[in-house]
Amino acid sequence: MFAGHLALVFAAAFAGAAFYINFAEHPARLRLDDRNLLKQWKPSYSAGYTMQATLAVASAMLGLITAWMTQDWRWIVGAMLIFANWPFTLIVIMPTNHKLKAIAENDAGPHSRAMLETWGQLHAVRTALGVAATLAYLWALAL
Repeated sequence: MFAGHLALVFAAAFAGAAFYINFAEHPARLRLDDRNLLKQWKPSYSAGYTMQATLAVASAMLGLITAWMTQDWRWIVGAMLIFANWPFTLIVIMPTNHKLKAIAENDAGPHSRAMLETWGQLHAVRTALGVAATLAYLWALAL
């Protein structure tokens, strides 16, 4: 059952990081002028992407291992919820990311700000998926 506990820890870490981004970091960043907003988002996104991608994959794999070991389908629910961040990011968020990364900081303006506001809304889905996965794993552990 250690794998299940680790799946929960990784999902909770993912959810916590995503929550922090949506409710603290990104709102603070949006208070900057357009140029500095984009300048700050670029390295922040790159660092967060690596960390969250790793947490999502590790949590999903551990959730599936626990489902197999316990024969409890609820672990699969948590694993699929946390893993859903991958296709959502690649299909829905990544086009916005590529456009933002292609904008030179000196070319930042109302258009890049609007894209970053949209990015924050899209990232909120990742937060919701992380919280839902964490709750699913807690449900599996509780019974």
